[in-house]
Amino acid sequence: MKLSLLRLSMATALCCSMLTASAATTDHPATKYKIDLPPSADLSYTIQAKQSGITLGGEGSVKWLVEDKHYSVKSETRAMLFGKILESTSEGAIDNFGLAPTQFINKRFRKEATTTTFHRDSGTIGFTESSNSYPLKGGEQDRTSIIWQLISVARAASQQFKPGSDWTFFVAGMHDAEPWTFKVIKNEKIKTPMGDLDVVHIFKAPPPDAKDQQLDIWLAPSLEWYPVRLRFTDPNKDFVEQTLQQVNNKASN
Repeated sequence: MKLSLLRLSMATALCCSMLTASAATTDHPATKYKIDLPPSADLSYTIQAKQSGITLGGEGSVKWLVEDKHYSVKSETRAMLFGKILESTSEGAIDNFGLAPTQFINKRFRKEATTTTFHRDSGTIGFTESSNSYPLKGGEQDRTSIIWQLISVARAASQQFKPGSDWTFFVAGMHDAEPWTFKVIKNEKIKTPMGDLDVVHIFKAPPPDAKDQQLDIWLAPSLEWYPVRLRFTDPNKDFVEQTLQQVNNKASN
């Protein structure tokens, strides 16, 4: 059980995938899309997972805040009997490229927190867990902000955000960074605690040279394009799935 919990804490992330990143020599262009930021909201999720043949459950929360040209995303994951097993925070400014992170902090179960810093003054990305460094060219994201940048792009380009389209971003993790490409798979209907929802299914595969997790995301246009389901699947078919059970849209209060 303890081993499965540790694997769950590593695999689970509300809007944060654990895919392997490439070397620090990775070059990348500035990525600029039109954006339309979703309203601030608190989102609650149920979590189901299968790890090493053991079924685990829990709950998670995401606090998304946009205010005065700044944003923050705070997420927590809790497992039954064990309490908090993962928390992550991304915060920064909003510029012409969309979300412009300044700091990404990730804390896993029984692990020290890691910090990824976007040094806007020197134009580099740095890590507490490695000596890697990457240039800031515009549009770079971290593993928590990326989902919200993707949502913002989808809201601004809903007519172009259709099955078969690809959307690429440069994403920093805890040690390094790499390009991530999201492919829009199809429009479908899924069951959630909030009822049946029409959603857009998006897929993020691991890099061609990596045998790691794949990530599926379902966004609901009728709910401001918030993520209503995320599923992380390992090569051995172990998975972690997060499903939205409640959303408090601050704009409607």
